[in-house]
Formats: sequence, structure tokens, C-alpha cells
Amino acid sequence: MRLLFAGTPEAAVPSLDALLGSRHDVVAVLTRPDARAGRGRRSVRSPIAERADAAGVPVLQPRSPREPAFLEQLTDLAVDCAPVVAYGALVPPAALELPRHGWVNLHFSLLPAWRGAAPVQHAIMAGDQLTGAATFRLEAGLDTGPVYGVVTEPIGPADTAGDLLGRLALSGAGLLVATLDGIEAGTLVAEPQPTDGISLAPRIETADAQVDWALPATVVDRRVRGLTPAPGAWTLWRGDRLRLGPLTPVTGDDPGLAPGELSVRPDGVLVGTGSGAVRLGQVQPAGKRLQPAPDWARGARPTAGEVLGA
Repeated sequence: MRLLFAGTPEAAVPSLDALLGSRHDVVAVLTRPDARAGRGRRSVRSPIAERADAAGVPVLQPRSPREPAFLEQLTDLAVDCAPVVAYGALVPPAALELPRHGWVNLHFSLLPAWRGAAPVQHAIMAGDQLTGAATFRLEAGLDTGPVYGVVTEPIGPADTAGDLLGRLALSGAGLLVATLDGIEAGTLVAEPQPTDGISLAPRIETADAQVDWALPATVVDRRVRGLTPAPGAWTLWRGDRLRLGPLTPVTGDDPGLAPGELSVRPDGVLVGTGSGAVRLGQVQPAGKRLQPAPDWARGARPTAGEVLGA
């Protein structure tokens, strides 16, 4: 089939690679416009745009897929299907109707669970033990279309969102190719999503990533892992943000720390929560590099009873 691939971040690259190596023909790539990034605010292309450039595939970067010029381009391309992996913009009905087999989205959850922009993060934060990826036909609703196929993936006790997304990006790429093969052969029919088990996974902004130390240690652990690497969990320390890497709930005797209370010990830097304590891993003070918590504590010299989050 002739394909238009739509995607933007690094997690979409394995799917584009898999399609470029398949029997299908990727005639163009749709991705978000170049963005300004870094201290120099230089223009940076998306990972998908860079991969398409390397493969010699034309790149389309409309500000919005609603633009008439893009709809004309899509009509002229005469694609059979448009696979989508984390494109980052809503596809309008006028565009959904153009490919003969529609737009097929690879979503990193077991739909109807975790519909939305951040399914991997929310699955970890909720304490799910199993997740996966699903291919479905894109429609106007938020991740509501009928499902073609799924793959499952266990969530490990130390998994961060980055770890889990990396594995799902690879297994999901295989699922996407198999889905398109089945659509082309006429052997695969999409099934409506169940009406129960629906949960939502809205985008997580930086302001939402502040740690609430009054939560139990296991919940704090899941939230920090779910927010790693992006947008990154953080807390306040003496009025400035302190970014937090994955941490570990303390087992055994409860050190008796109040929520947010710090304790620097030979076995690490402990912080109290609403139930138990956690041991900090790596931290990043404002304007500095990521570093082991004991190294940070030697410089910060917290006093007895001093707390994070105040």
C-alpha cells in the first residue's frame, strides 16, 4: 500500500523504520513543524523528520493538518492508508476521509484504558502491572475508534515511563506492520472498543509533576517513575525546584520521618512520606547537573527537621 506516515517523537521512529523495511511504500511523512530549542533557540527538526530526511522521504510539516494546502497535498498523494504514531495534532474529518483505508493509529495502551496523550505515564502512576499497545482506526473521538490488534507488555517494579515506552515502541512497530498487512490482505477487521474499562490519560504538564510527600511511599515511587524522563518529577528545596530521578521505598523499620522531612544517613538520603519513607536516587538542583543524592546533600547540608516541598 501507498502510505503517509504521521509521527513526531523518538518513540515513533521504530514504526517508521519498520514500515520503510516492509513491502509497503512510505511516499511521504507528516510531522510537526521544526521547533526552537536549547539556549541558543536554534531550529530543531523532529526525530521523525530527521529519519525521513535520511531515508529520502518527502516531509510535510503544516502548522495544522486542517490547512487547505495540506489537504490538497494529501489528495494528490493518493495514499491507501495513513499510519499514525504520536503525531501530536488532531486530524480533521476532511483528512480522515481521504485515504482508502483511513488512518491507523498505534496507541501505547490496551484500549479503552488510558485514552489520551500520556498513556504510559498514567499506567505506571496508577500502579498497573500490565499494559501494551493497540492499533485502531482513527476517528473524530479521542482514541475511540475500533481496534485492529494489540500486544501486551508487563510493567516492572522499577520501570520508568522511558523504559516502558522504549519497549512498547519496538513491539508496537511490529504490530503496526502486521495490522497494515492484514488490512491490505482483507483478513483483518477492526472491532469496536468495549464500553467498560475506559480511563483517560491527559497530558501531564510540569506544574502537575510536583511531588506530594503526603502520599504513601509506594504512590510517590510510582509517580516519580511515571514522570521520568518527562516532564520530570520535582519538589521545592529552599524555594527552588529540585528535580527528582527514580527513588526507592524504604523497607524494614519505619524511620519515623514526617512528610517531606529529610534525613541524611550512611545508607543514603531518606525523605518521609504519608506512609513510610523513600530513599532518593539522583537529584538535579536548579541550574546544575543530575547528581547522586548523597553528593547533593553534602553540598546542601540540610539541617535537622528540614523538609522538601516547603
